[in-house]
Amino acid sequence: MPTTQPPELLCFVDGTFVSGTAPFDKIDPVDGSLAATVHEAGRDTVDAAVAAARKAMQGAWGQTSVSGRVQLLRRIADRIEDRLDDLVAAEVRDTGKPESLVRELDVVRAAMNFRAFADVVASSGIESFLTEVPGGRKALNYAINKPLGVVAVIVPWNLPLLLLTWKVAPALAWGNAVVVKPSEETPSSATLLAEIMIEAGAPDGVYNVVHGFGPGSVGEYLTSHPGIDGVTFTGETATGSAIMRAVSPQVRPVSFELGGKNAAVVFADADLEAAIAGLSRSVFLNTGQVCLCTERVYVERSVFDDVASGLAQQARALKLGRPADPDTTTGPLISLAHRQKVRSYLDLAVQEGAEVVVGGGVPDLGPDLAGGAWIEPTLWTGLDNTCRVLREEVFGPVAALVPFDTEQEAIRLANDTAYGLAASVWTQNVERGHRVAQAMRVGTAWVNTWYLRDLRSPFGGVGLSGIGREGGVHSMHFYTEPTNVCVQL
Repeated sequence: MPTTQPPELLCFVDGTFVSGTAPFDKIDPVDGSLAATVHEAGRDTVDAAVAAARKAMQGAWGQTSVSGRVQLLRRIADRIEDRLDDLVAAEVRDTGKPESLVRELDVVRAAMNFRAFADVVASSGIESFLTEVPGGRKALNYAINKPLGVVAVIVPWNLPLLLLTWKVAPALAWGNAVVVKPSEETPSSATLLAEIMIEAGAPDGVYNVVHGFGPGSVGEYLTSHPGIDGVTFTGETATGSAIMRAVSPQVRPVSFELGGKNAAVVFADADLEAAIAGLSRSVFLNTGQVCLCTERVYVERSVFDDVASGLAQQARALKLGRPADPDTTTGPLISLAHRQKVRSYLDLAVQEGAEVVVGGGVPDLGPDLAGGAWIEPTLWTGLDNTCRVLREEVFGPVAALVPFDTEQEAIRLANDTAYGLAASVWTQNVERGHRVAQAMRVGTAWVNTWYLRDLRSPFGGVGLSGIGREGGVHSMHFYTEPTNVCVQL
């Protein structure tokens, strides 16, 4: 029986696929097999990619009208949908996610990102003021939003296509050119998007891809490059700090969506069936590898046992398995190295006094999957906010359940963190829902739902969870530089 040769993934510079300096292996997290051979870009390749983006900005792309950019974004969205099966295969190969999840979430959202920002830029106007100054003089002030320029787009491995398009779509919508560094763990979809760019008619140099690692590799070369005008990054807080140091000599703007230690607050008057179902999704979706996932669940004491029991039942019902199996709900972690990190927190939780309600180890899925990065969905009780596992981001399918007695206590516990990305509040009291959500020190607060949002709304975090907001016209504030024109009338 013939075997399929793992793909070879090249860099993409100035409309052409090019070899890197050295190939490296991308390992399939499902079973430990070789998923792809990836070409790491050297400093010369990064220089060429930045130069190509600059040339595009100074050429025809820089003169492309709003309507021309809108048409391109819509063609890209169409081609994403046309190549849905290819994109699903690429994401599954890199991440090990269930195929159903990739089809329903990642690829659909990728096309939606391009269409949403096409609509936003098509309907955006300019800010203007008519001013009267002493002496009877009048002046017209209006602001022109010019492209920021060449933008470094650095994408994480948890939602690679979704977050790649979340950044590339607005960057192109407002006339920028991009140099993309996908995670070394998930290089496939960014490479495939390069093919889609060609098919959609994107000018050479508008979209470039350089593969590699962080320090001493592409990440360092790109973020410290003098030809980069700004950096947008989603990923770990520590990496965000390193990027800030790298761009500081050039005083470049950054847009960061970083880590989270997100809380959920469940009141006794909540619809408990809906809350348990929503919490199960927010804790275990994508094996807990979503920056918005919930790792701290605060439950009013009178319903604590009911919620703990219901969530444990949901966790036991999850089906770990191969991505193509229609019964699979949960894939592996991204890598064995990440599993080692998550396992260290499973051990730490027990050391800190946790009672393991469910999970807590590595599952036995048989010899075919023994080489994969599998971990059990895990719930703890018996911990409090002084414990490290409630203060540090684990980024796995884990959550600690903690009881509370009053609304004020719940707010205090939820806000007792250096992070501030997201929170959810579960209650049937409308006034309480608004009140508590507004008291959360986060970028996004949900009431009786999770992971539901309008792409025009602001998205980002506070504290260690990031800098800036993207989404709708909020993205414009990062991807453009306004020039005010003042005309005396």
